[in-house]
Amino acid sequence: MKFLIIRFSSIGDIVLTTPVVRCLKKQVVTAEVHYLTKAAFRPILAANPYVDKIHCLENDLDGLIDALTAEDFDFVIDLHHNLRTLKVKKGLKKQSFSFDKLNIKKWLYTNFKLNKLPSVHIVDRYLDTLKTFGIKNDGAGLDYFIPAEDELKPEDIPTSHQAGYAGLVIGAALATKRLPLHQLETICRETNHPLILLGGPEDADTAKKLAAIDPVKIYNACGLFNLNESAALVRQAKLIITHDTGLMHIAAAFKRPIISIWGNTVPEFGMYPYYGENYLSNYSGGPLGQAPAITMEVKGLSCRPCSKIGYNKCPKGHFKCMEQQPVDQIFRYF
Repeated sequence: MKFLIIRFSSIGDIVLTTPVVRCLKKQVVTAEVHYLTKAAFRPILAANPYVDKIHCLENDLDGLIDALTAEDFDFVIDLHHNLRTLKVKKGLKKQSFSFDKLNIKKWLYTNFKLNKLPSVHIVDRYLDTLKTFGIKNDGAGLDYFIPAEDELKPEDIPTSHQAGYAGLVIGAALATKRLPLHQLETICRETNHPLILLGGPEDADTAKKLAAIDPVKIYNACGLFNLNESAALVRQAKLIITHDTGLMHIAAAFKRPIISIWGNTVPEFGMYPYYGENYLSNYSGGPLGQAPAITMEVKGLSCRPCSKIGYNKCPKGHFKCMEQQPVDQIFRYF
């Protein structure tokens, strides 16, 4: 059977679909699994052994639909569920199964603080799209495969960090998911451990200011490594401190200890670090204690969550969800 899985974006969301890919490929012995995503996110899946072929959305959606039609899929698994995926499904004219985004329930939560969301991780909701095929969650968690050409060499990081380091993810897609600069500065001053700053080129200015606090202890990797190389830095870290970002999910795929810091979004949306039942059932403690991940959030704010995604600035102007984070306490856990 030939399957097309669709998830156009973004980093974290695609990583969260990897159990669907693996379980489908391993549990349906005749499955040929294709994946449709945006070209920018192809590297996330390029080395995934459970993906037989990657198709990329660029500018010509109609031409893409023609190419996909020629593949003659049996089924479409839509894990994005928007207008473009609707057009793809209509064009292919194949039986499809779509992920329920629970938008009405999220709207009730963000606008009226009425939480009717199921207490189910998004991974299990993704996997529900495969129940017709008898697919079960194998408990193995998320996958992330780094191509050989993107593996790190020892000399790629400073000698001062080669014996071990914590990774601090300073970026996020929108400002209300990011700690303000002075809070990040507090983390950098408080650490007694070598620290690597993780992020993209857009985070370079902030990272430069943070690295200047202690140029020996803090290594600025923002913009110096591609996504897969950054994933390799995450895999080697002793601890990852992160906002609600794609690198948080990559850290969970590598079973790294995680301190996740939440601003306007909330774990109840179902996208907190996902390790898989196999790992959790055998976990006997680690650097963060009896759980592999710690969630930091300012509870009791009447304005939170204010959005299922985020804003460029706090709608209320006070940004209490991040300003009140006790970031000076982070390294008591580690």
